[in-house]
Amino acid sequence: MTEKINKSKFDKEGFLYLPNFLSNNEIDAINLKINEIVASCLSKIPTRHYKFEDPENKQGLKMIQDLHVYDTFFKHLLFESKFSAMAEQILGEPVQGKTVEFFNKPAKIGKATPPHQDGYYFMLNPMSAVTFWLSLEDVNEENGWVSYVKGSHLKGIRAHSKSQTLGFSQEIQDFGTPLDLENEVFMPTNPGDLLLHHALTIHRAAPNTSINRSRKALGLIYFGESAKEDLVAKKAYIAALNK
Repeated sequence: MTEKINKSKFDKEGFLYLPNFLSNNEIDAINLKINEIVASCLSKIPTRHYKFEDPENKQGLKMIQDLHVYDTFFKHLLFESKFSAMAEQILGEPVQGKTVEFFNKPAKIGKATPPHQDGYYFMLNPMSAVTFWLSLEDVNEENGWVSYVKGSHLKGIRAHSKSQTLGFSQEIQDFGTPLDLENEVFMPTNPGDLLLHHALTIHRAAPNTSINRSRKALGLIYFGESAKEDLVAKKAYIAALNK
């Protein structure tokens, strides 16, 4: 059964919060599968698809990209679950699943995620895309909650510049204006809670300042059928990033 969503609220504010989107059993299954991949399959994944908070010492796993490529469990989750059905509702058209990513902020060392817009990386026209952020454990201010700038998706792409944060190469240059801060909403979540946002919605996440709590989440990205990638610009961007 497809979840009932408030599309008008999403269209107005640029994000939605859906508590208890997945059950405890479903979250347990996801966490178990991630633990299996980390324990036995990480060495088989290209190093460009996973990152550590401390890359020199390979400590504090920060992210794993394209999980759907390396495990059929996540392939099913991306293409044949209620996530894709919801993406079609939100974008109002058929969608293409692009990726499943694991995110973590390790205790004490998990850095802040800089303010950015996913659409800056996507390079789409039209900008028909949505990102899902699924909480895999309790998340609050202490261990790195996500925040959104309400209505920012209606104002186009903001100027970005190079970030010093591994895994998030770009950040908004002038973030922190009175309008940004006035409309910023912080989102504490529990395991199974789902956040979803438009590709142009400005968002960021706090660092993990806790002593012994991780901050694990799963991300899924969908492009609308109408969205066309600027492949030349994207290739140039990736080449510059790799360099």
